[in-house]
Amino acid sequence: MSVRLSKSGDPGRVGTGQGPAGAAGPPGLSRGMVLLLAVTCGVAVGNVYFPQAVSPLVADGLHVSADTAALVVTATQFGYAGGIFLLVPLGDRVPYRTLIVTLLALTGLGLLGAGVAPGISPLVGASVLVGVTTVVAQVIAPTAAGLVPAERRGAVAGTLLSGSIGGMLLSRVFGGTVGEWLGWRAPYLMTSAVALLIACVLARALPRSTAPSRQRYPALLVETLRLLRTEPDLRRSGFYQAMIFGGFSALWTGVALLLTGPEYGLGASAVGVLALVNAATMICTPVAGRQVDRRGPDAVSFVCIVAVLVAAGVLFAGGLGGAVGLAALAVGSLLLDVAMQSGTVANQVRIFGLSDRARARLNTAYMTCAYLGGSVGSWLSVDAYGAFGWTGVCGLVSLLAALALARHLAHLRGAGRGAVTPRRRPVPPPRR
Repeated sequence: MSVRLSKSGDPGRVGTGQGPAGAAGPPGLSRGMVLLLAVTCGVAVGNVYFPQAVSPLVADGLHVSADTAALVVTATQFGYAGGIFLLVPLGDRVPYRTLIVTLLALTGLGLLGAGVAPGISPLVGASVLVGVTTVVAQVIAPTAAGLVPAERRGAVAGTLLSGSIGGMLLSRVFGGTVGEWLGWRAPYLMTSAVALLIACVLARALPRSTAPSRQRYPALLVETLRLLRTEPDLRRSGFYQAMIFGGFSALWTGVALLLTGPEYGLGASAVGVLALVNAATMICTPVAGRQVDRRGPDAVSFVCIVAVLVAAGVLFAGGLGGAVGLAALAVGSLLLDVAMQSGTVANQVRIFGLSDRARARLNTAYMTCAYLGGSVGSWLSVDAYGAFGWTGVCGLVSLLAALALARHLAHLRGAGRGAVTPRRRPVPPPRR
């Protein structure tokens, strides 16, 4: 089902909408283009994470304290959160080729400015620009959903998510290695060149398109919040992801305390090595996408939520220390990561089916829920570890997954009784 839109391009009641041009189906994406977009997602997401590895080198290079240099990481992350809310909704207002190429070009210029920054203040300012504009992955996901048939959306979403995961995992290794060899400026300058190169390629490779909505920008932002209120499946998907991503964030906040604590006595680099184990998730998410296409989002969501509960049980053995504990942490974190990312594929396929012309706003609302859940999970993890140690962290992960499971089972019971979502009255077009 999808949201039928009025002539003004605004979401109306549920119906059988067609594509942006009124055709019977989307034009489709070649496999080569999907792979190119996956690489683009990885490059864009990596810009948020490689500064974490470069931060100590920035402190030495600019002769500032480690806390001051950490502002570069914070600025990038806050900029990213702001970009999701402020810029991703433009995917419903601006032709996607124009928006994607422009964001990549601005990201490249921001990285270039960071690479030549003479001091910490200009570097922080450039980092904010990089964070705000490197939200291309969140624009590409809903765009691709509208360019492929419904039966391919899961596979394509899984491939794009694999690219993002690869960028997240490999960017830290890239930033630290290149920074050690060539100095902290080199990763910024190299990623700037890559972003600008991809912008030039996509400017020629992406087909032309028209804007699916003519709503003004303030109305787009308001519409994001309205969709959360009016779309039960969006709220449900956002809740699932908030809980599961909250557990994921709680794990990685707590595991850093565990590995550097008396149980293991390892350095901070051990956390990065453990994270590399999760590179296997890049292989699993396309498989999960094909399962979503075959079995539907709800079936995959159920398996993913249960898998998080199993992962919490495996992770509990990580508190034993030694080789057994490390093995438990590796297996448990991998299972949790696969479940979380596969659940993301299922959730995005579910919400992108709600509207043909509001997918960017739907993704904005969804990702906002995810990041809020992740922030709360990290915060609670510190308190849980302080009060109950590693057992408290595993208990927190279990609790969040149990809440998601309870919500999902309530939905299945309602669906089993033949419950249907009430028809909504068409939303009048905004006043111009």
